[in-house]
Amino acid sequence: MADKSILFVCRQSPYGSSLARAGLDAALAAAAFEQPVNLLFLGTGVLQLDADQDGRAIGQRDQGKLLASFPLYDIDQVYADADAIKRHGLDTANCALPVIALGGAEMQQLLTQSDHVLGF
Repeated sequence: MADKSILFVCRQSPYGSSLARAGLDAALAAAAFEQPVNLLFLGTGVLQLDADQDGRAIGQRDQGKLLASFPLYDIDQVYADADAIKRHGLDTANCALPVIALGGAEMQQLLTQSDHVLGF
C-alpha cells in the first residue's frame, strides 16, 4: 500500500503565535515516519521562509534553522505563493531552503493532488 501524501499549508507569520512552529513540527514528525511531505506557505506564512530572521530578540528560537533541516528529513518540496512572496518583499533566492514559487492555478492543482491537507 502506497503512502499518502500530506500537504502542510502554513499561513502564520513565524513569531507571535505557536501555530507557525506547530506546523513545522508536524511536518517533521510526519517525515520522520517516512510519510511523503510537502509544504505550501501562503499569505504572511511566507515570512517563515526568510533566511535572515532572528527570533532571539523576542526570546524565540529561529525558524530559519529549523527549515534548513528539512532536507535531512527528505522534505524536498517546499512551495510558496508567488504573490505573497512579492507582496512581503522576499526573494526565493534568500530563503532558508529552496522554494518553488507558485501561481494561483498551480497552488490549486497542488491542493487537489494531495491526499491529505493540514492547515496551520
